[in-house]
Amino acid sequence: MLAELLPPAVRVVESYGPLDGEALLPEEEPLVGRAVERRRAEFTTARSCARQALARLGVPPAPVLSGPAREPLWPTGVVGSLTHCDGYRAAAVARRAEVAALGIDAEPHLPLPDGVLARVTLPAERRALGGLPAGVRWDRLLFSAKESVYKAWYPLTGRWLGFEDARVELDPGGSFEARLLDPGVDPPSFAGRWTIGDGLLGTAVVLPAGR
Repeated sequence: MLAELLPPAVRVVESYGPLDGEALLPEEEPLVGRAVERRRAEFTTARSCARQALARLGVPPAPVLSGPAREPLWPTGVVGSLTHCDGYRAAAVARRAEVAALGIDAEPHLPLPDGVLARVTLPAERRALGGLPAGVRWDRLLFSAKESVYKAWYPLTGRWLGFEDARVELDPGGSFEARLLDPGVDPPSFAGRWTIGDGLLGTAVVLPAGR
């Protein structure tokens, strides 16, 4: 699903269930030492997807640990992103020489739970949802787009980005743009793409190197 959204420089591995032979490396075990079984299973498959994606870049197997904001820590010279939701896991990686920042997100193609939309969107974004065509859960798509932007933003800058700090404009044709509302930030915006399939929706943003 997400592979179709990303350029050839990005290697993607996706799974709709456990991978054959999947396992955590010893260094990763403490990250889910107290996790419930469902969380552990998601984590294990996502990390296994990550190692397969890294192998497609020619990078030897390595543990993918977590940083202070629970962001994945990639080998030197690599950028990447992970996502998981019910029935789906994915990892996307690229060489830093080709891609400066990368974010992916997958969500069930269902409405957001009650009360969530107001907490994760701006008034202007909510007004714009009413003008979009039927057939897509635009509220969930908007949330997913913001998740993808954050996953690209934080590793690039080391700075927190709240839901209220970016305004996302969704294009029914399969793209979106996120404009950062602080005039002093760099980069000032992210371009993204979205798709729907198999009861899921996915979003992805890529910032090419040199931008």
